[in-house]
Amino acid sequence: MKIAVITGSSGLIGAESVRFFAARGYTVVGIDNNSRQDFFGQEASTIWQRNKLLEEVSGYQHHNIDIRDMKSLDKIFSEHKLNIKLIIHTAAQPSHDWAAKDPITDFSINALGTLNLLEVTRKHCKQASFIFTSTNNVYGDLVNRLPLIEQDQRWELEQSHKYFKHGIDENMSIDASEHTIFGASKVAADVMVQEYGRYFDMNTVVFRGGCLTGPCHSSTKLHGFLSYLMKCALSNETYQILGYKGKQVRDNIHSYDLVNMFWHYAQNPRAGEVYNAGGGRHSHCSILEAIEICQSYTGEQFKYKYVDSNRRADHMWWVSDTSKFKSHYPTWDLSYSLSDIIGEIYHELNARLSNTNVA
Repeated sequence: MKIAVITGSSGLIGAESVRFFAARGYTVVGIDNNSRQDFFGQEASTIWQRNKLLEEVSGYQHHNIDIRDMKSLDKIFSEHKLNIKLIIHTAAQPSHDWAAKDPITDFSINALGTLNLLEVTRKHCKQASFIFTSTNNVYGDLVNRLPLIEQDQRWELEQSHKYFKHGIDENMSIDASEHTIFGASKVAADVMVQEYGRYFDMNTVVFRGGCLTGPCHSSTKLHGFLSYLMKCALSNETYQILGYKGKQVRDNIHSYDLVNMFWHYAQNPRAGEVYNAGGGRHSHCSILEAIEICQSYTGEQFKYKYVDSNRRADHMWWVSDTSKFKSHYPTWDLSYSLSDIIGEIYHELNARLSNTNVA
């Protein structure tokens, strides 16, 4: 038996990972205490996804525990230690705004929770692969110092810049910038994952994600850009654009494509690696461009309100360069375009809103 332990197993990337690895012969042990509901309210609850996993995934085991609870983590890892081959750590407090309200809780979940998982892995199954979902926010607002040009619907990088063709690579510094409280807690976790790989010779890897998205997102105002945008379009709710004239650019990677990166890494792991993970030039858009696409699906005028002040340290332009990962794992590639992603989100949300009024 080979076991994959997946934290945040009822969330977007966690649930995708459960299904993906279970389909490839892993017995999956999930850890998720639905903290997302505590952070963002009932609409963000992942209970619906947990129930689907228990119904649909053969052998799936779910544990309703907090990753800050070292005693409970140690018990799970001790019980399964001989068979654990993979840890996929997606559990987190994911919101900039929420983190600023409670920095201690944010840091304890994102940084200390990650350290707990690294330590029980080192103690019980050191040879397993440890996969961590970090964020592009570890680069802070250094990104906004790039030479950007204002266009009709987006900010765009000057064509002469080295990042124009493929996006931002892993050589960008994470120092001397404002990260937000959330970004700082993820930096701490990110660096610790790298350090356990190098110092303790463990197969640890950091994936610094752009906008992670897909039809199974339990999106909310504070987290889940594309999914929440489409939810507003379907419910005729007013969306609030925060600064940059709505021209801020994000790349978007489908949850399947990210988890497929995990799969490729797990087949040939490397110690202490870091990869940018996003849709790159293949799948990116500004908020204004995304609004137009949402309108094309609903056939209704999208309602939004513009607020001139942007979020602290928010990126004006982000496109991930995945060339490094592709050079290490050449058989991996993106399979979902922006159109594919938004189409899937529309159909899934439309069905969930119609049938249960819960998204």
